[in-house]
Order: sequence, then structure tokens, then C-alpha cells
Amino acid sequence: MLRMTVAELPVQIEPDKIAAFCQAHGIRRLSLFGSVLRDDFDPDRSDVDVLAEFIPGALNGVGFRYMRFWEELSEILGRKVDFCSRLNPYIEPNVRAEAVEIYEQA
Repeated sequence: MLRMTVAELPVQIEPDKIAAFCQAHGIRRLSLFGSVLRDDFDPDRSDVDVLAEFIPGALNGVGFRYMRFWEELSEILGRKVDFCSRLNPYIEPNVRAEAVEIYEQA
């Protein structure tokens, strides 16, 4: 299976907005996975699965503000987001293999 590129994604990625979001929240890498990378993605109904990898210590003291990350990213991407920073160990290798990175800290 060929890996999808950012340009081929069925959602609009605005690099400046994504970078500002990631920098504001201590995210070192942000990737998309799941149906957004497959033919079964429904532009009218599907959410976007997002995997965030944080800089060590970035979540210290965040508490319930973490829940706002979903809302902010949903606004940026223009659709509902399923935001996660941890994966089930059984699916993690497959998710990481298919994921398309949309931000990496320089």
C-alpha cells in the first residue's frame, strides 16, 4: 500500500495554523490516521483521527484544558476530530505505520 501524502488528504491542512496549535500546546509531532487515509472516508460524516506526541512535561498541569485541544483542532481542520496521545498497544504498530505526519517540531 502506498502511503498518502499531505497534499492527497481529503481535508484541508493549513501548515501555519497547525504549527501554531502544536507550538502553543507542546506537541512535537502531529499525525493523521484511520479513515481519513482510506477510500471509506466520508467527507460528510467521518471524523479525523489525530495522534499527538507531546514534548516531555508538556501536559503537566494541563488538566481539563486538554479537552479544549479537540475543539481547537476541529476548528482548524473544519471537522470533528478524534484526538489522542496514547494508543492501544495492539493497534499502535499499525497506526504508526500508516500515519501521515502533518507537523513535526523543527
